[in-house]
Amino acid sequence: PKEYIKPVEEGIREAMEGGVVAGYPLVDISVKLVDGSYHDVDSSEMAFKIAGSMGFKDGCRKAGPILLEPIMKAEVVVPEEYMSNVIGDINSRRARILGMEPRSGTQVISAEVPLAEMFGYSTDLRSATQGRASYAMEFHHYAPIPAKLSEEIIAKSKVA
Repeated sequence: PKEYIKPVEEGIREAMEGGVVAGYPLVDISVKLVDGSYHDVDSSEMAFKIAGSMGFKDGCRKAGPILLEPIMKAEVVVPEEYMSNVIGDINSRRARILGMEPRSGTQVISAEVPLAEMFGYSTDLRSATQGRASYAMEFHHYAPIPAKLSEEIIAKSKVA
């Protein structure tokens, strides 16, 4: 019956918020309710909400979900004499350098870097360049977290 579609939807939404991998919410999901049955006496909105949640979690586990992380597009403006230090630091942050171009006595480094690796970057960049470099970043896309890091995150979530 149509009155049970909304509770199924609610169960699915709650399951998405709680996640199936390390408790992180799921995003960009499409769910299609294909079929269902009910019992005149035993069916209730709560039963369908629970069924929706359980069915969704089961389907997600079978699909093999992965953890994603935000990847930022970063642009670092660096005086020439500090290039090697800055490139070394960016590489240590799991960045992918997209290119470098000269701009009025400096070099502009374009890179994609995981947001998790950028915490404290402003301080590190100032220290490495005597305050002469600057950077800007913006969200670019989500990408799978490397398997080793993903395993560590999942293991920590099970302990907590």
